Amino acid sequence: MGDLQERRIQVVRDHMRLEIEHDWEGVLATFEHPRYDINDGAAVFEGREEVLRYFAASRTPFPDQANEVIAIAADGDSVLVELWLTGTHLGPLQRGGKTFEPTGKKFRVRAMASFEFKPSSDKIVCERPYIDMGTIDRALGLT
Repeated sequence: MGDLQERRIQVVRDHMRLEIEHDWEGVLATFEHPRYDINDGAAVFEGREEVLRYFAASRTPFPDQANEVIAIAADGDSVLVELWLTGTHLGPLQRGGKTFEPTGKKFRVRAMASFEFKPSSDKIVCERPYIDMGTIDRALGLT
Protein backbone atom coordinates (compact mmCIF):
# COMPACT_ATOMS: atom_id res chain seq x y z
CA MET A 1 0.00 0.00 0.00
CA GLY A 2 1.30 3.44 -0.89
CA ASP A 3 1.86 6.40 1.40
CA LEU A 4 -1.19 8.28 0.05
CA GLN A 5 -3.49 5.30 0.68
CA GLU A 6 -2.12 4.93 4.22
CA ARG A 7 -2.73 8.65 4.86
CA ARG A 8 -6.26 8.35 3.50
CA ILE A 9 -7.03 5.41 5.79
CA GLN A 10 -5.72 7.42 8.74
CA VAL A 11 -7.86 10.42 7.71
CA VAL A 12 -10.94 8.17 7.68
CA ARG A 13 -10.08 6.71 11.09
CA ASP A 14 -9.59 10.23 12.45
CA HIS A 15 -12.82 11.43 10.78
CA MET A 16 -14.83 8.61 12.37
CA ARG A 17 -13.26 9.19 15.81
CA LEU A 18 -13.98 12.93 15.59
CA GLU A 19 -17.64 12.16 14.80
CA ILE A 20 -17.87 10.10 18.00
CA GLU A 21 -16.25 12.95 19.95
CA HIS A 22 -18.65 15.50 18.40
CA ASP A 23 -15.66 17.53 17.22
CA TRP A 24 -17.53 18.92 14.24
CA GLU A 25 -14.82 21.41 13.25
CA GLY A 26 -12.32 18.54 13.26
CA VAL A 27 -14.63 16.44 11.09
CA LEU A 28 -15.16 19.33 8.66
CA ALA A 29 -11.39 19.80 8.41
CA THR A 30 -11.06 16.27 6.93
CA PHE A 31 -13.06 17.38 3.86
CA GLU A 32 -12.04 19.26 0.76
CA HIS A 33 -15.72 20.28 0.70
CA PRO A 34 -18.16 18.71 3.21
CA ARG A 35 -20.68 16.31 1.68
CA TYR A 36 -22.63 13.33 3.03
CA ASP A 37 -24.67 11.20 0.63
CA ILE A 38 -26.77 8.87 2.82
CA ASN A 39 -27.92 5.58 1.29
CA ASP A 40 -27.04 6.56 -2.27
CA GLY A 41 -29.07 9.75 -2.57
CA ALA A 42 -31.80 9.14 0.03
CA ALA A 43 -30.50 12.26 1.78
CA VAL A 44 -27.67 14.53 0.66
CA PHE A 45 -26.06 17.17 2.85
CA GLU A 46 -23.81 19.51 0.88
CA GLY A 47 -21.63 22.25 2.34
CA ARG A 48 -20.73 23.34 5.84
CA GLU A 49 -24.17 24.52 7.05
CA GLU A 50 -26.09 21.50 5.74
CA VAL A 51 -23.53 19.08 7.20
CA LEU A 52 -23.70 20.83 10.58
CA ARG A 53 -27.52 20.49 10.45
CA TYR A 54 -27.08 16.79 9.66
CA PHE A 55 -24.82 16.35 12.69
CA ALA A 56 -27.40 18.07 14.94
CA ALA A 57 -30.32 16.08 13.51
CA SER A 58 -28.55 12.71 13.77
CA ARG A 59 -27.06 13.27 17.23
CA THR A 60 -30.20 14.70 18.88
CA PRO A 61 -31.89 11.27 19.04
CA PHE A 62 -28.58 9.38 19.44
CA PRO A 63 -26.07 11.55 21.33
CA ASP A 64 -23.86 8.52 21.99
CA GLN A 65 -23.84 7.40 18.34
CA ALA A 66 -20.57 5.63 17.66
CA ASN A 67 -18.89 3.35 15.18
CA GLU A 68 -16.59 0.37 15.45
CA VAL A 69 -14.49 -0.44 12.40
CA ILE A 70 -14.77 -4.07 11.29
CA ALA A 71 -12.66 -3.71 8.14
CA ILE A 72 -11.07 -0.85 6.24
CA ALA A 73 -9.32 -0.74 2.87
CA ALA A 74 -8.15 1.81 0.32
CA ASP A 75 -8.85 1.36 -3.38
CA GLY A 76 -8.06 4.04 -5.94
CA ASP A 77 -9.50 7.34 -4.70
CA SER A 78 -11.77 5.60 -2.16
CA VAL A 79 -11.55 4.19 1.32
CA LEU A 80 -14.16 1.54 2.11
CA VAL A 81 -15.23 0.78 5.67
CA GLU A 82 -17.38 -1.96 7.13
CA LEU A 83 -18.52 -0.98 10.62
CA TRP A 84 -20.85 -1.46 13.54
CA LEU A 85 -23.02 1.62 14.08
CA THR A 86 -24.26 1.90 17.65
CA GLY A 87 -26.35 4.28 19.70
CA THR A 88 -29.03 4.77 22.32
CA HIS A 89 -32.35 6.49 21.59
CA LEU A 90 -32.13 9.34 24.12
CA GLY A 91 -33.75 12.24 22.25
CA PRO A 92 -36.67 12.87 19.89
CA LEU A 93 -36.32 11.09 16.54
CA GLN A 94 -37.85 12.46 13.32
CA ARG A 95 -38.95 9.83 10.79
CA GLY A 96 -41.33 10.39 7.88
CA GLY A 97 -42.98 13.45 9.40
CA LYS A 98 -43.43 11.75 12.80
CA THR A 99 -41.62 12.39 16.05
CA PHE A 100 -40.73 9.40 18.20
CA GLU A 101 -40.00 10.17 21.83
CA PRO A 102 -36.92 8.55 23.38
CA THR A 103 -37.24 4.84 24.11
CA GLY A 104 -33.90 4.44 25.90
CA LYS A 105 -33.27 1.42 23.68
CA LYS A 106 -29.93 0.68 22.07
CA PHE A 107 -29.15 -0.35 18.52
CA ARG A 108 -26.14 -2.01 16.92
CA VAL A 109 -26.30 -2.46 13.16
CA ARG A 110 -23.76 -3.43 10.55
CA ALA A 111 -23.17 -0.65 8.03
CA MET A 112 -20.83 0.35 5.23
CA ALA A 113 -19.34 3.67 4.21
CA SER A 114 -17.28 4.78 1.27
CA PHE A 115 -15.11 7.85 1.50
CA GLU A 116 -14.26 9.46 -1.82
CA PHE A 117 -11.07 11.53 -2.01
CA LYS A 118 -9.91 14.33 -4.25
CA PRO A 119 -7.38 12.78 -6.67
CA SER A 120 -3.80 12.90 -5.33
CA SER A 121 -5.09 14.30 -2.02
CA ASP A 122 -5.92 13.09 1.47
CA LYS A 123 -8.99 15.36 1.66
CA ILE A 124 -12.44 13.73 1.56
CA VAL A 125 -14.90 14.99 -1.06
CA CYS A 126 -17.84 12.78 -0.03
CA GLU A 127 -18.81 10.29 2.65
CA ARG A 128 -21.41 7.76 1.52
CA PRO A 129 -22.77 5.75 4.45
CA TYR A 130 -25.11 2.85 3.74
CA ILE A 131 -27.35 2.06 6.71
CA ASP A 132 -30.49 -0.07 7.02
CA MET A 133 -32.73 2.37 8.89
CA GLY A 134 -35.41 -0.31 9.21
CA THR A 135 -33.08 -2.42 11.34
CA ILE A 136 -32.51 0.56 13.64
CA ASP A 137 -36.25 1.26 13.86
CA ARG A 138 -36.96 -2.40 14.73
CA ALA A 139 -34.26 -2.39 17.42
CA LEU A 140 -35.91 0.68 18.95
CA GLY A 141 -39.38 -0.88 18.76
CA LEU A 142 -40.68 1.79 16.37
CA THR A 143 -42.08 -0.61 13.77
